Amino acid sequence: MAEPRSAVPHPIEPRSGRQLRIAAHGYEADIASVGATLRALRFEGRDLVVPFDADEVRPGFRGATLAPWPNRIVDGRYEFGGVEHRLPLTEPERGQALHGLVAWSEFADRVVDPDRVVLASTIEPQSGYPFRVEVEVEYRLDADGLTQTVTGRNLGVDEAPWGTGPHPYLVAEPMPVADVADVAGGTGSAVPPVDGWTLLLPASAVLTVTTDRLSPIALEPVETHPDWDFRTPRRIGPTFIDHAFTGLSQMGGSTTVELRAGERGGVALTWDTACPWVQIHTADTPDAPATHRRGLAVEPMTCAPDAFNSGAGLVVLEPGAAHAASWRIHAL
Repeated sequence: MAEPRSAVPHPIEPRSGRQLRIAAHGYEADIASVGATLRALRFEGRDLVVPFDADEVRPGFRGATLAPWPNRIVDGRYEFGGVEHRLPLTEPERGQALHGLVAWSEFADRVVDPDRVVLASTIEPQSGYPFRVEVEVEYRLDADGLTQTVTGRNLGVDEAPWGTGPHPYLVAEPMPVADVADVAGGTGSAVPPVDGWTLLLPASAVLTVTTDRLSPIALEPVETHPDWDFRTPRRIGPTFIDHAFTGLSQMGGSTTVELRAGERGGVALTWDTACPWVQIHTADTPDAPATHRRGLAVEPMTCAPDAFNSGAGLVVLEPGAAHAASWRIHAL
């Protein structure tokens, strides 16, 4: 009688998925396979985004890839091709469908090089989004920083609505360890880092939203809302921001948002005309002091919030067609 085979222990992956590290030119990035997430990014040892641990369930959408839509679809309802679709309300407290369908999906490796990785996942037809779209995500490091490219490829036989964007929380200057302990302990003795940073946001229009649900109201000039006008760099202070901006100024075909900590440098995010919108959020979590205003979310977007209804910037993928958008995080 044959001896029973001993069980071979299956390696336990960290909660955020497989871990991929790339490095080049003083930059180092950690990518987690769940959500094709940018888990950490450093330049010469300095954090450029708010990181999280590999064996931690990703806090919200921190660093996740957003597709096939960024931001919100109001009430989770939209009409496309003459058919009304209803999506799961993944932001139940506001009754919205938030940040697409792949943020918690497992992405497979396509390319793993020392300075570049390519991951891919397929959105299968489902209730609310009956389209088959492949999402390919490339992260690449060079002397200019970390470039992420997201490509949506329609594998189905019908047209498919599409939009994408990233969700990094930029860090101009890491919070001192002692201050992190104060904030985490709820002593309130440390001023949140975001308040002291200087923001350059070259956007001439802001999308106003409802206070309770953050549903779009109207596109208005930023000069009518001076709290959100950062076309001239200035300190953020206690200003609350969770809004989408457009009317982006460009230099050489690119828009750059800069976040600085005085004379000590900072971080920037640059992208081209594939993303005519950007969401800015001051990461206000007063009930969670350890994360409260520790980083500034800067999210270039190919389309406006609720674009599946408004059509503002919405990409329609023909069968077999692909659409790509890129952005780059770099140290200042």
